[in-house]
Amino acid sequence: MAKPVLVIGNKNYSSWSLCPWLLLKQFGIDFEEIRIPLFTEQMPQLMSEHTPCNKVPVIKDGDLAVWDSLAVCEYINLRFLDGKGWPEDLQLMSLGRAAVAEMHSGFLVLRHELPMNVRRSYTGFKASENAQKDIDRIIALWQQLLERSGGPWLLGEFSIADAFYAPVASRFNTYGIELPENLQAYVDQVLALETYQEWLRDARAEKEVIPEEEVEL
Repeated sequence: MAKPVLVIGNKNYSSWSLCPWLLLKQFGIDFEEIRIPLFTEQMPQLMSEHTPCNKVPVIKDGDLAVWDSLAVCEYINLRFLDGKGWPEDLQLMSLGRAAVAEMHSGFLVLRHELPMNVRRSYTGFKASENAQKDIDRIIALWQQLLERSGGPWLLGEFSIADAFYAPVASRFNTYGIELPENLQAYVDQVLALETYQEWLRDARAEKEVIPEEEVEL
């Protein structure tokens, strides 16, 4: 059987690409990776060749192409993970789905003011009032899930929820966001994953710079 193909953007900047990539890697699914450098001259042509919506990520499985990060993760879960991307407990799974949906559709100020940029490390960054509201909500959400599941991952075992919040952990690290001790430990755990470290190495090797994603203090 042919390997699935995951089409992603720049690893330094593309937070949505990280979600399904990390999920596949953490569960040991063999896949082919195609990286499209965003906001470059070749991007339109490459997008037209690989994605039906001119956005990444997209997973290609045979003649099927599924787009949107959440839909891609759900496809991976059902097609390759036998449902193990979510916990079996119905209540915990439902809370996890709600948390992922909130990330998928919300935290717009956080995403705008704190773009993912794994090559950078800021000191003295101060979030705006509205960005801090997003940060505070994520703190409360993580605390709720870890308390309910008992950890060490948001839903007990590594899940789609952790894959979806890995870009947030990366952002908190990049911008030096202060967290409660247990949540800093969670962020450190995400960043210490061998799979995340692989992503980080690739991101640091990239040459492209997207000026709009480079925050200047």
